[in-house]
Amino acid sequence: MTGKPMTGQAFFVLTALADSPRHGYGIVREVAELSRDRVKLKIGGLYGVLDRLAAEGLIEPDREEAHDGRLRRYYRLTSSGRRALAQEADLRARTARVVQARLGLAGGEAAG
Repeated sequence: MTGKPMTGQAFFVLTALADSPRHGYGIVREVAELSRDRVKLKIGGLYGVLDRLAAEGLIEPDREEAHDGRLRRYYRLTSSGRRALAQEADLRARTARVVQARLGLAGGEAAG
């Protein structure tokens, strides 16, 4: 993975692929569900994200299946993708705890 921060779109796409391979429309639906409709990917934008994640070695094609006369390409996480997603999830959780602490909300830890 590069040293660049992970975008919200990339985070949710990787999360959508964490439990099983999915095709484009399946990823779009899963991202919308996981994000509670805060991240709405369009198919054209999705393939840009998928291409970037594949170039970074975080995902790879899994298989292609014919559906209604069209090929659906399924994608899966690589082991590097799993590690990157776990690291990003940990970073986001730690960051949220710091914010909660600064706001005086329960569940936060002291900033330091």
